[in-house]
Amino acid sequence: MDLGAGRRGVDMGPSAIRFAGLSAGLRRLGNNVKYEGNISVPIPEAKPPGRGLKYHREVVKICNSLAQHVEKIVDANAFPIVLGGDHSIAMGTVGGISSHYRKKNQNIGLIYIDAHGDMNTPDTSPSGNIHGMPLAALLGIGPEELTHIHGFSPKVKKENTALIGIRAIDRKEREVIKQSGIHVFTMREIDERGISEVMREVLDIVNDETSGFHLSFDLDGLDPEIAPGVGTPVRGGINFREAHTLMEMIADDGRMVSLEMVELNPILDNHNTMGKLAVDLILSSFGQSIL
Repeated sequence: MDLGAGRRGVDMGPSAIRFAGLSAGLRRLGNNVKYEGNISVPIPEAKPPGRGLKYHREVVKICNSLAQHVEKIVDANAFPIVLGGDHSIAMGTVGGISSHYRKKNQNIGLIYIDAHGDMNTPDTSPSGNIHGMPLAALLGIGPEELTHIHGFSPKVKKENTALIGIRAIDRKEREVIKQSGIHVFTMREIDERGISEVMREVLDIVNDETSGFHLSFDLDGLDPEIAPGVGTPVRGGINFREAHTLMEMIADDGRMVSLEMVELNPILDNHNTMGKLAVDLILSSFGQSIL
């Protein structure tokens, strides 16, 4: 899906990741892999964007469908890997996972990797693009049509949410982030403390009285030098070794319950470099190691 984004291309991201060998890589690590197919998404040219929230009816419908699909997967004791597409799909992915644990009176944590805050609302967004709003919606901030996807809100607690790698925040969005109460780790903090120390704190946050955590990984959280094929690149991001260390620590922790990888734009990539990088990162989070 690229209905939530400001430019075309990320709708082809899932195909690029599959083509780079994700299923084969997961099987090499001893996993059983089932391909669930795509959720139907209309192309932007087929629908008018509307005023205010662009394509909001279509985005809400698709995210509700995704939430139902993901919940069934988790109900069957399987691990969902969701490939995007723009980051607005997080509202559906996390909605489905959270709903599964909600039925057990349990909560999940959330690791959210992104160059941007994704904490805009219709009142603060300079663009109206919904891929800048999903984290706010998951926390119950914003219009009901976004916050109540899959019928409930919030999807995650602020005290169990960690936002990592941000370095490009809209002016009004900054106040939303500050007031939200979530744990934020900017690129400056990663630079000063190191990714290992940051991740140790992050894992404590997302595992505090939860039944595990979801990883929502926007590839623009990475530095454009290693990840040029994204729609909204921002210089000064997470580097290659930091990214793999982060994912390896997640694998060592062993409490990740679901994962999504988003915002890969093959139009801006070179020889599917980003697809291969995405696969390697996912495999690191599943235990692929140097030795």
